[in-house]
Amino acid sequence: MFLLRRYVCIFTEKLKNQAELYVFLSVKFSNCNGKRKVQYESSEPADFKVDEDGMVYAVRSFPLSSEHAKFLIYAQDKETQEKWQVAVKLSLKPTLTEESVKESAEVEEIVFPRQFSKHSGHLQRQKRDWVIPPINLPENSRGPFPQELVRIRSDRDKNLSLRYSVTGPGADQPPTGIFIINPISGQLSVTKPLDREQIARFHLRAHAVDINGNQVENPIDIVINVIDMNDNRPEFLHQVWNGTVPEGSKPGTYVMTVTAIDADDPNALNGMLRYRILSQAPSTPSPNMFTINNETGDIITVAAGLDREKVQQYTLIIQATDMEGNPTYGLSNTATAIITVTDVNDNPPEFTAMTFYGEVPENRVDIIVANLTVTDKDQPHTPAWNAVYRISGGDPTGRFAIQTDPNSNDGLVTVVKPIDFETNRMFVLTVAAENQVPLAKGIQHPPQSTATVSVTVIDVNENPYFAPNPKIIRQEEGLHAGTMLTTFTAQDPDRYMQQNIRYTKLSDPANWLKIDPVNGQITTIAVLDRESPNVKNNIYNATFLASDNGIPPMSGTGTLQIYLLDINDNAPQVLPQEAETCETPDPNSINITALDYDIDPNAGPFAFDLPLSPVTIKRNWTITRLNGDFAQLNLKIKFLEAGIYEVPIIITDSGNPPKSNISILRVKVCQCDSNGDCTDVDRIVGAGLGTGAIIAILLCIIILLILVLMFVVWMKRRDKERQAKQLLIDPEDDVRDNILKYDEEGGGEEDQDYDLSQLQQPDTVEPDAIKPVGIRRMDERPIHAEPQYPVRSAAPHPGDIGDFINEGLKAADNDPTAPPYDSLLVFDYEGSGSTAGSLSSLNSSSSGGEQDYDYLNDWGPRFKKLADMYGGGDD
Repeated sequence: MFLLRRYVCIFTEKLKNQAELYVFLSVKFSNCNGKRKVQYESSEPADFKVDEDGMVYAVRSFPLSSEHAKFLIYAQDKETQEKWQVAVKLSLKPTLTEESVKESAEVEEIVFPRQFSKHSGHLQRQKRDWVIPPINLPENSRGPFPQELVRIRSDRDKNLSLRYSVTGPGADQPPTGIFIINPISGQLSVTKPLDREQIARFHLRAHAVDINGNQVENPIDIVINVIDMNDNRPEFLHQVWNGTVPEGSKPGTYVMTVTAIDADDPNALNGMLRYRILSQAPSTPSPNMFTINNETGDIITVAAGLDREKVQQYTLIIQATDMEGNPTYGLSNTATAIITVTDVNDNPPEFTAMTFYGEVPENRVDIIVANLTVTDKDQPHTPAWNAVYRISGGDPTGRFAIQTDPNSNDGLVTVVKPIDFETNRMFVLTVAAENQVPLAKGIQHPPQSTATVSVTVIDVNENPYFAPNPKIIRQEEGLHAGTMLTTFTAQDPDRYMQQNIRYTKLSDPANWLKIDPVNGQITTIAVLDRESPNVKNNIYNATFLASDNGIPPMSGTGTLQIYLLDINDNAPQVLPQEAETCETPDPNSINITALDYDIDPNAGPFAFDLPLSPVTIKRNWTITRLNGDFAQLNLKIKFLEAGIYEVPIIITDSGNPPKSNISILRVKVCQCDSNGDCTDVDRIVGAGLGTGAIIAILLCIIILLILVLMFVVWMKRRDKERQAKQLLIDPEDDVRDNILKYDEEGGGEEDQDYDLSQLQQPDTVEPDAIKPVGIRRMDERPIHAEPQYPVRSAAPHPGDIGDFINEGLKAADNDPTAPPYDSLLVFDYEGSGSTAGSLSSLNSSSSGGEQDYDYLNDWGPRFKKLADMYGGGDD
C-alpha cells in the first residue's frame, strides 16, 4: 500500500511571473517493497509538469491566483496499473533573503520510516513516514552559518538514547565539512555558501544508532539540490574573431559564427544567452551591413554594397547577455569580430596607353621589344589582379610572345622567331589584357583592355650563305692537278647593302683543292684518290668560308662534297700474305683470296695463276680457282722439305682494262703430327728459318761459348802472373798500369843508369838467379825468399783498393827482409798528384830533420826505419 502526503509549495515573489520550467518541488511515492516503477502525471499538464524522477516544473509563466493554487499529482504503478494521488497547494512568499529564511516556518522534520516487526508469529506493519524529498538550497547564500536545513529524527528516540550522523560527499567525504549534523538533536546544517558551478547536487545518507553504536534505523537518503543563481557573466571563446566575406555578396550571405559560454545553468534563464551587434566600423555604405542570430551567434550580411576597393575590413562589437538577453537582470560581455572583405575579379585590367612602340634588330630572338603597362584595382598579386596578355592580331606566323612580369604586372613583348628585315619591316600587334580568373558575373571588358603595339624591324648585316649547302658533285678519281671542278659561291641576304664577298678555304684534309677568293671557282692542286684515308664512303668533304665587308663583317661556311667515282688504279694482292701447310699434300691445302682497294666493277671476280718462272713454282705447287673471289693452293709433289717458301701468285681483277699483279705468298712448310698440326720444331721454322739455318745458328752459339771460356781462362792466368806487381795507391790516385814520366827519381846520380824498362814491364824482369854476380845495384832488394804479398786483381773495384792496401801493409810489416829504401816490388811509381813528392834523395835532404816523423813508427818496421833515418835519429 502506498502512503501519500500533501505538499505545500511556496513561490518566490521574484519569480511569480517567470515560472516557466522553474523547479519548485520534488514528489515521491513509497510502496511496501520499494521496487515498483511509478509513472507520474499532473492534473494541470498545461501549467505543471512532472518528470519520471518526481521533479515538478512550471511550464509557463502566469500570475499566481486561486485557480492555480491547487493541483493534483497522480502516481500509477506500471505493472499493476494501480493509481494514487497527492494534492499540491501553492502559496506566495517574498523573494528569498536572509531575513525571509529566518522568518520562514520552522525547520522541516524528517522521521525515519518505521520497519516491519514480528508479533505473535505474524508480521505487523508499523506506521512510517514518507520518503524525503530533495532539499533545494540557493547558491551563494550569505548565511548566517551554520544555516539549519532540516531536522532528522527517529520515533525510537522516546525509548532510546540515539546518535545521528550523515555521510557522503560534502559531509565526511571531500569536500568535507560542508554539511554537519547535531548528533543529539539530528539538526542538519550547512556551514558555508554553496557554488552550483562546482557541485550542483549533494547526496547524503543519514544514520541513527544507539549509544553502543548499534544501528536502530536503516539509513535514509537526503538529496540537496543547489539552486542556480545568476552569478556568472557570459565569456566568449575568443576575444577577437576573424571572418571573411567576398565583396559584392548578396544579403543573407553567411560570414562567421561567434560563441560565448555561461557557467550558470544552461537550462535556466541564468545560462540562456542572446547575442547582438553593438557597433560597426566603418559605417559605410550602410551602418547595418551585418546582423547576428541572437541565439546561435551566426553573423550574416543584411545589405548590399560590399566593395573591397572602398572598404577592406569591418570591425563589429558583439555583446552576449544571459537571462535571455534581459538588459535589466542579465549579465553581459563583449568581443570583437573583424570581417575582411575578400577580393573578387570585379575590375578588369586597363592599358595605360592605346598604342605602344618598340623596335627589334632582325634575326634576334629572346629580346624585349616593348613594355606594356596596365592598371587593375583588384587586390595586388592575386589571380584577380595578375594580368594575362594575348596577341589577338598582327602576328600570323607567331614571331612574338608576351610574358607577364610577376612584380609589376607589366607585359613584356619578346621575339621568339627570327625576323627578316628584307621580308617584314614593321609589325602592328593587337594585344588584349585579361586576368588569371574570369571577371565576376555581369562585368565586361572595357575598350581600355585592348591596345596596339607597333614594332619596327632594324636592318643589320647578315651572314652570307652558300646554296645549296652542302653542294655535291661527282668526279672520277685520278683527276690531275689544275683541273677546275666547280664554282661554289655564297649569297648575301642583305639586298639593301652594297657588299663584296670573298672566299677562303677552311678545311681540306688532303690538301687537294683551292678556291678563287673572288669568283669561288674550285680547282684541284693534287690528284684525287678515292682510296685515300680522308675519303669516307666515296665522299670527300671540304669546307669553305665566305666573308663580306659589312660593318661588322659577317661570314658563312659551306661544305663541298666530292663523290669520287672509282677507276681501276689498284692491283689486287694476295690475302693472307702468310700461310702454313704440311710437308705432304694431304690433308692440308691453303685457301687464298685477293685484296683490292678498288670497288665494283674494278675488283672481283679475280683470276689466280702461277708464273712460269722459276720452274720450281709450278713443279711444286698447283692453284685451283674455287670461285670469283677464292682459290686453293696445294702441294703438287708428294713431299716438300720443311721451311719457308715464297710462292708468287698472279692475280688479275675484272677492271676495264684489267689490272694484274704478282703477289708473294709466304708459305711455311712444316712437319705435322697425326692431326695435321705443326710440331714444336716447326714453330721455330715458323719464325722464317730452315733446318740448315738452325744448325748454323747452333754451331755459332757453341763457338761463341768456347771463345768466352778461353777468354775467361786467359784472364785468370794473367791475374795470377800479376799478383806480385799490383799497385799500392790511394783509390783517389788509382791510375792502374798507366806509365807516367817523372823528372827526377830515387837516389840521385845513381838513377841515371837505372833501367826504366823494369818499371814499364815489371813482369819481364829477369830472375835474380840468372843475373851475373856482382852487378846488382845498390838500391835493389837483397836476394831473399819472396814474401806472400796479396795479389791484386787486374781490374779491381774501386771499393776494394783500401782493403788491398791494408793487406799489403800488414804483409810488409811482417816481412823482416824488407829494405829501408825504394823497393821495386812495393813501389811501382808515385802517380799523378802524389803528396809524397820525390823519394829518390832521402839521404841528401837535411832540412827535414826539423820535422816530427814519430807518427811513422805506427806504420810498421819499415816505416820505423825510415823515420829513424829521415828524422835524424841515433841510428
